[in-house]
Amino acid sequence: MIISHQYRYVFVELPRTGSTAVSHELCELYGGVPVLYRHATLEELWRIAPKKVRDYFVFSGIRNPLDDAVSLYFKYRNDHKGQFSAIDNGRFFTRLVNFPRLRRFRYIRQQDAGFAAYFLRFYSWPYNNWSAITHSRCDFVIRFEHLAADFERVLRLIGLEPQRPLPVVNKTAGKRQTYLSYYDTPEVRRRAVRVFGPFMKMWGYEFPPEWGDVSVPHTSWLLFHLLNGVRVPYWKYVRPYVLMRVLRERGQEVRPFLETTS
Repeated sequence: MIISHQYRYVFVELPRTGSTAVSHELCELYGGVPVLYRHATLEELWRIAPKKVRDYFVFSGIRNPLDDAVSLYFKYRNDHKGQFSAIDNGRFFTRLVNFPRLRRFRYIRQQDAGFAAYFLRFYSWPYNNWSAITHSRCDFVIRFEHLAADFERVLRLIGLEPQRPLPVVNKTAGKRQTYLSYYDTPEVRRRAVRVFGPFMKMWGYEFPPEWGDVSVPHTSWLLFHLLNGVRVPYWKYVRPYVLMRVLRERGQEVRPFLETTS
């Protein structure tokens, strides 16, 4: 998470939404300072920050889950920055709480699985992410699909003049085709509609016209809302404890909130 008291903003880093590029740029050029840890939620900041921080301009990012799923697959496949092998070789608690991620990493590695096989094996339930507990309180949500333009718009809303185009960083290796080309069978497309349909409709994303007349099943909507009854409390109250313990086990820094941060 990035904060600036000087310019009165908070940036919440949702994974795989261009948050690395935005965070680096904010810290280098626009008075930003990291607090807590990467991918901390707004809930965590509100618990420790003065009430005045709630009046800051809050922004985050969002990404089409069809694209995000392909990007995540290639991160597993290429062991992005060694993070999954590090988890696999980590201490017991780290491996335990990351078991779902390790299953995916090991499956792709051991089976040399392509995207379709991976997707059909691991994507069954309606998708959501912890934007569900943060983004309704954001003043602006950057779309990954127009990351650079939206970031410039955010800067101007804050009252800052963009100093340069947003650099591309942390690019996923191995992803050489457009993400839609990986959804290349009727079975994979049907599963994608069932899994991603509610999230995409909620965020205004559309399935490609070449997929035909797409209708999200009522059961997907029902399961989406039922699962949120479990997911939302987990993201709010359990996830912060889990991540803090994992960070301590791995010797990574958790930055305290400092009101004097510029």
